[in-house]
Amino acid sequence: MNIDSEITIVSGLPRSGTSLMMQMLHAGGMEVVTDHIRAADVDNPRGYLEFETAKRIEKDTSWLPGTRGKVFKMVSQLLYHLPPTERYRIIFMRRDLDEVLASQEKMLARRNAAAAPRQDIAGAFSLHLKKLFVWLAEQENIQLLRIDYRDVVADASGAAEKVNDFLGGTLAIDAMTEAVDPSLYRNRKSGAGV
Repeated sequence: MNIDSEITIVSGLPRSGTSLMMQMLHAGGMEVVTDHIRAADVDNPRGYLEFETAKRIEKDTSWLPGTRGKVFKMVSQLLYHLPPTERYRIIFMRRDLDEVLASQEKMLARRNAAAAPRQDIAGAFSLHLKKLFVWLAEQENIQLLRIDYRDVVADASGAAEKVNDFLGGTLAIDAMTEAVDPSLYRNRKSGAGV
């Protein structure tokens, strides 16, 4: 299958490193689909690279063919709505749940919004991921690469090579590596040194 006829998606839970992976892919030479509506801020100083239209995929998929050979970001809960008429390569960002939740809580606090109890969210996220990976494994039109956020920060070059191999080997690995700024690895779990 020609990679230009497939759709690449960066996915994961919120605050799992999806923006970082989008930045790496962009630096590596891949065309990213973004609308620049959500601006960079203190929680994501290099930008979110989101595409608001993707959030409406349950009701509208007419835009999807235009993303072939490109990459966009989609939160993991929406992956179930991908139509089976397309072929996808999904780079799924994994991150320690405690780090995800700490990052979310700090972001919400800066916006004066209350977070749900951590235990409730952790349970819901864990169940979601368990069901999602079972579903993804059953989809013949989806290829999946799981990438750990901590591994990207610890060995950006190694992560870039894995992603490049997964996407056909045409990306600029050095540029992808340079896009990783370890100083932006905040909300690090105790003992999670790199």
